[in-house]
Amino acid sequence: MFSHTAHESAAPGDVLIVTGGVGAGHDGAAAELRARLERAGLQVAVRDFLDAVPSPCRLALRDGYTGSVRHAPNLFEWVFQGIERGNWVHRAVDGMCRLAQRQISRWAAGYPVVVSTYPLASQSLGQLRGTGRLTATVVTYLTDPAVHRLWVHPDVDHHLTVTEATAAMGTREFGVPMRAVGGLVSPAFEQVHTAARRVAIRRSIGLPVDRRVALLVAGSEGMGEVIPTVDAIVASGVADVLVLCGRNERLRDQLSGRDRVVALGWRSDVASLMAAADVLVHNAGGLSLTEALTAGLPAVTFRPIPAHGRANAEVLAHAGLVPWPKTDTELAAAIVMQCEAGRQGRQSVLRHQDASQFVRSLVDRSEAPALPDVPGHHRRAETASSRVAA
Repeated sequence: MFSHTAHESAAPGDVLIVTGGVGAGHDGAAAELRARLERAGLQVAVRDFLDAVPSPCRLALRDGYTGSVRHAPNLFEWVFQGIERGNWVHRAVDGMCRLAQRQISRWAAGYPVVVSTYPLASQSLGQLRGTGRLTATVVTYLTDPAVHRLWVHPDVDHHLTVTEATAAMGTREFGVPMRAVGGLVSPAFEQVHTAARRVAIRRSIGLPVDRRVALLVAGSEGMGEVIPTVDAIVASGVADVLVLCGRNERLRDQLSGRDRVVALGWRSDVASLMAAADVLVHNAGGLSLTEALTAGLPAVTFRPIPAHGRANAEVLAHAGLVPWPKTDTELAAAIVMQCEAGRQGRQSVLRHQDASQFVRSLVDRSEAPALPDVPGHHRRAETASSRVAA
């Protein structure tokens, strides 16, 4: 048993954010939330969940994720399904989250509000909250469109989502009230670009100005079936392809020099690239998809990565936000359809209360807007969570 407390006057800051350095989505949301809160005058610290676990666990989480998705996708799917079913994989993950409690408790000492943008961090925080070893108000910000079990803990005070579709899924599948607050992405994605600006961006990176352009993203590591997707789009003739390869230099080398393809590495000007494109083609449903929704850029899901990628694709398609074609022919048709539909209204991610406003209301100790009560939601949430700890 351990606990850490601090007198209110000795509080180290206003908000602690716990992220997870796996991919770029969790860190991206944490960084944007921090920036918004600091602009409002709050003191914010960000910690990485991976720094709270032993080095073997850290290695398994960071390298195991990219390695399994890239080289053993069936294994990654099996692990994901095992967690969802509550078998021994569930118990192993729960044990890892318990190992992180001591360090996370130290980090959180004195903070009135702690926000998680990483599912395993949410589990550790919920465990601490449920046993009384953490008195802070705990908030989970879900970066995925699909709600899987590790995102939900009955002792987390608030669950925030990007869209209403995700919030509805959380209530339907887990009986946990969730609030849609929009995307945590740079304000640059909300800017409206002129036609002249879009042409200038295209010319600067070697894209045609008179043909459709599909922006293909595959996460920060360029994972998944990227080359077959590029081949399918080019063969169909419906669009040229701008590929963001992230840190995957091998992928960039493989695609460089191909006809009607521009391959780029890690970029910090994604908002401008989205402004230059006509449609986004993605395979995961994470940060890039949230950025596209915020920018109003129509999107298509194709060949999603296993586990959460497929779960995200299903939620987005069911909600009518992003189509999920299954064949190369359907992909070409979906690209044309989305391009003809043009830039969309952004109400799915911009019409809600900002996540930082919600967190600020908790720091100010003002009453956060009430969530709708879901009959029996505590019982169902505990049942779902108990499968993690089983």
